[in-house]
Amino acid sequence: MMRKFNILLVLSVGLLLAATACGPFKSAVKKGDKDFAQGEYQLAVEHYQAALKKGKNLGAVNFKLAEAYRMSNRLGQAEEYYKAAIDNGLKNEETLFRYGMALKASGKYNEASQQLQSYLSVAANRTYISVAKREVENLKMLPSILNTPTYQVVKPVSAVNTAASEFSPVVREGQLLFTATREPVQYKGNGEGFQNIYQVALADTGAVAAEGAALAPLPGAANAEARHDASPTFVNQGRTMVYARSNTGKRSGRNNVDLYISNFKTGEWSEPTMPTSINEDDAWDATPAFSPDGRTLYFASDRRGGQGGNDIWKTTLDASGRFSRPVNLGPAINTPGNESFPFVAEDGTLYISSDGHPGLGGLDIFKVSGDSVINLGVPINSVGDDFSVFFTGEDEGFFASNRSGGQGGDDVYSFRKRQPRLVEFYVDGRVLGRNEKTKATSPMPNVRVTLQTPNGQEVAHTTTDASGTFSFKLDTASTYSVLAERDGFFAARQPIVTQGKTPPQEQLTKPLTDIRLSTTLTLEPIIRNKAIVVENIFYDFDKADIRPDAALELNKLVQTLNDNPKITIELSSHTDSRGNDKYNQDLSQRRAQSAVDYIISQGIDASRITARGYGESQPVVRNAKTEEEHQRNRRTEFKVTRIEE
Repeated sequence: MMRKFNILLVLSVGLLLAATACGPFKSAVKKGDKDFAQGEYQLAVEHYQAALKKGKNLGAVNFKLAEAYRMSNRLGQAEEYYKAAIDNGLKNEETLFRYGMALKASGKYNEASQQLQSYLSVAANRTYISVAKREVENLKMLPSILNTPTYQVVKPVSAVNTAASEFSPVVREGQLLFTATREPVQYKGNGEGFQNIYQVALADTGAVAAEGAALAPLPGAANAEARHDASPTFVNQGRTMVYARSNTGKRSGRNNVDLYISNFKTGEWSEPTMPTSINEDDAWDATPAFSPDGRTLYFASDRRGGQGGNDIWKTTLDASGRFSRPVNLGPAINTPGNESFPFVAEDGTLYISSDGHPGLGGLDIFKVSGDSVINLGVPINSVGDDFSVFFTGEDEGFFASNRSGGQGGDDVYSFRKRQPRLVEFYVDGRVLGRNEKTKATSPMPNVRVTLQTPNGQEVAHTTTDASGTFSFKLDTASTYSVLAERDGFFAARQPIVTQGKTPPQEQLTKPLTDIRLSTTLTLEPIIRNKAIVVENIFYDFDKADIRPDAALELNKLVQTLNDNPKITIELSSHTDSRGNDKYNQDLSQRRAQSAVDYIISQGIDASRITARGYGESQPVVRNAKTEEEHQRNRRTEFKVTRIEE
């Protein structure tokens, strides 16, 4: 089996079913076990499904069926059967662990994290514990991966994709080569056809086949019937090909996968030979990729000496064409999971596919930068398997994925980075002054205006022009306020927010778009001893406590005092005329003092504010009769008593 290779050893599958069944049920299970042991997972799936219909030992058979799906790279389909195994009483460590991993493969990240943590609370198996802990930490990194924009545009390559699987795209001399499961002979591991290498002419290297171009297998002997031939890489000006071949019949199982070499002669590929210096008899060796200079060959292998699962190895090619002893790339790149499908870009950057580094589902595509392994993010990566990347330019190329919405198992996709369309924010403002007598407003020139952060730190300042206008450039996703100040007037402040106001990329039509916000600040003259009502200050009946809704309004007065540091005020409370004079006087004083105490608690110097209760002695509406008139009399006010010179 060679496609995406989710290689964890099959553990204890054949021991799970008690030998208490008989007849057709027992026969179906035994056939499934035999197929499973031979790596013929699709046949095993069919036999286990037949056994499930008999309704016996549902826990064990559901687990076997889930494992057959997992081992044939269909972990998302295994989820429901792991769950059914648990629901039917099979709650051993492996089942609990596998279910968590299957939930992740289905994109159910929160459920996966909860399941793996639940498993860890009862776990004892060191192998599963290590992987589960790593996955729990990996899942914590998903928000960052999902929310980082990549500006990549991904499209299916419709000229290539079919109901079969297509993957490992490579460009050679204007041809797009890819691996596909189109051979009529069925591979019993997953029910698809055996894999062969095909090619189609490209109109360009950007992702589309030339109009009317014929799609055909590679000419010559590179493809063999009833064998997997896959994932080519080229050296020697494209005349030498190294690729993976499997299932010769000499050995059974997935380890029967080795690297082969074929040469292009007289218009076709020669009968391949197997270089023994880089293959190991008891290992799976596949997905090769040459460095741009042709001197280093990277490939994936599960041979001894690795970190676990499949690892990336490399070997160098000397002048006589001999490969050196392969070297493991080490734990910074390889994990206890699976790394495969290496690719080296023209600038020497290594890319890999991995299910061991923090990713979105099965295999994700990663960029290796020093000791850092960086997820390429969405939309290149998805909940499904995303793998076998091939760059045709700095920010464009091909890859394969079995994501939802495709035509078959795996499909080939193109990607191209779209230059991000940027926005710049500005606030255009105007300062007006109000005439105390006429209440009319007019533009105010020469007013200092400050752009501030939410905590009051100055970002920039300016002075209004002759028409009272000003402008500031802003950052995206930020919160500001603008403050206008002039002697003899109360300072005016307005919040300015850019966060959440950047349009989606698809709505932007230019490389750079200016987004201009507007605001108006009106300066009111400071008149000593003129009462100014503080709106919406309410108290509970017969109480002076500051309610949360009153605190919100008093905070505005705190801001006024902070913005106007030279003023001293009296804060007064007034009641309506109902109730006796002494009671109303006492209540109003307590309420005024409560308001003042709250303002002082917010950092205002006590010397700048005094409390005064006037009871019912200063009504706005004399002889009030209606509730509305009484409400107008029940009020909180402040007045400026002193202005520091």
